[in-house]
Amino acid sequence: MTEQQLPSWADPAVSPADLDAQGVSRRGLLRRAGLFGAAFALGSATPALAASDRSRFGGDDPHLAYLVGDHHVHSVYSHDAKYTFSQQARAAAEYGLDWMVFNEHSNFGHANHGAKLEHAEIVKARAANPRQLIFQGLEWYIPAAEHCTVFAAPGPHETDLLTQFELAYDGKLLGYTEGSAGAADTARNEAHAVKAIKWLAEQRRSGYVDDVLVIANHPLRLGIDSPHELRNWRDAAPEIMIGMEGAPGAQGAAIPGWRGATSIRGEYENKPSAQSWAGYPAEAYVTYGGFDWATATVGGLWDSMLAEGSLYSITTNSDNHRTVFDTWKNGDWPAGQNFDNTGKLPDPVNTDTPQPGSDFWPGEFSRTHVGVTRYGYRSVMAGLRAGRVWVDHGHLLDGLDVRVKRDCDPGRGVTLGGRLRVRKGEKLTLYVTVTSASRPNPQGILPELAHVDVIRGAVRGPVADRDGWRAPDTKVVRTRDVSGRKGTYTLRIPLTAGDESFYVRLRGSDGNRHGAGYLGAAIDPHGPIPHEPGNGDPWADTWFYSNPVFVDVTG
Repeated sequence: MTEQQLPSWADPAVSPADLDAQGVSRRGLLRRAGLFGAAFALGSATPALAASDRSRFGGDDPHLAYLVGDHHVHSVYSHDAKYTFSQQARAAAEYGLDWMVFNEHSNFGHANHGAKLEHAEIVKARAANPRQLIFQGLEWYIPAAEHCTVFAAPGPHETDLLTQFELAYDGKLLGYTEGSAGAADTARNEAHAVKAIKWLAEQRRSGYVDDVLVIANHPLRLGIDSPHELRNWRDAAPEIMIGMEGAPGAQGAAIPGWRGATSIRGEYENKPSAQSWAGYPAEAYVTYGGFDWATATVGGLWDSMLAEGSLYSITTNSDNHRTVFDTWKNGDWPAGQNFDNTGKLPDPVNTDTPQPGSDFWPGEFSRTHVGVTRYGYRSVMAGLRAGRVWVDHGHLLDGLDVRVKRDCDPGRGVTLGGRLRVRKGEKLTLYVTVTSASRPNPQGILPELAHVDVIRGAVRGPVADRDGWRAPDTKVVRTRDVSGRKGTYTLRIPLTAGDESFYVRLRGSDGNRHGAGYLGAAIDPHGPIPHEPGNGDPWADTWFYSNPVFVDVTG
């Protein structure tokens, strides 16, 4: 592929915004994929931290480039979406995505017809666009719970795996939807979800597919993903069930004057039902700065899982079905056809009039950044599994690199998702290297980061109460004002290893909307807050979050 063949968003010139904080060019990886072609992109998996000896003190992670992606995109192969496959792929390229997952909704039309049709389109697109990594996935209706993204590495069995899984384990197709406390089928349905994740793990172990991952989608939208279910899925196969959406899609749902006076970002407009877990407060059913309550609450559900000492990643995505202000509508069905007997909606028709919608195009607003050392499908999956992930809204940052290092060590230290082994009382430094936004975002705003928050929590091991959702020893321990800082700069934040292991994670925003966190100002003095119903302009309240770095303290 020549430079002239690059898509419009891939300017051949490498600007500072294309360099990660360690100076590795994301486009350099893209060029390598162009030089070596699709075979390189499908080549050997990135050995996630394989060069590191995790048993020794210090730790040493490789240089990383961050690839930007979205694991939750729908097309005409979902019964409730609208766009063609090519419309979504073009939009993703325009907004700078390196990788994306088409995770169409489970149903019999999809399983019997649509999955194979979609796969044929994906194969053609992969051959034509080796610089865009396109995964085939499935939005799984979890028995007794909500939804998950399930996706596999490209290979001869990727579609068969998803179809077998859909027919054998989907809660909607099986009628295994009951999840209310005390109902006769709840225990069976919850057990079937665990069995499903173990089945996927076995397909990976056996080599039937090279890799497969699962991510829980919009976990608190309905309140039906209980803490014990999240833990059970994770513990069934932590190498497969790697995390959850820290922020849902549908971020345009509450643009003022668009959908109505009760609209909430993420379409988190529900109230508790009989299926909801009774331990969630009413405040859990809305978003905070666009993020799910489980993630946004310092000392809350996400922190309670991290405090067990196990990695549980967060992501963000578009969940694109219908883009805000778009003018396309679904086409009409030919006589005798429907989704059940075709597995595909008719192609959309342009009306020249804005149509209902809550979503942004893939990459337009929500971005998941994954640290890789190679360009390729399995490299992205390895980076996700290793937890080398940070997320942002509104293109708030061009780059972020996080390292925790012993002060006595000359190496690079340990990055997101990693573990650093230290001795009690050792002096450590958290290095946060930020590259500010260098160009206006798709809304025409040049984003400005106002602050960086350091969140620290004690690691206490597995919990006795599987439905516990609090981490009482997690709080914001440091806030750095970075207003007005431009370009690439590094914050150096001292840490001390006390008597017990801990983790640190990061958060920051444009500074427009703050308030005391859900668990109080002593824990989180200026965290994200809910917007007024119907008045949630997402571009005016943008945040970034990072995965944690764990510090294991020895005697």
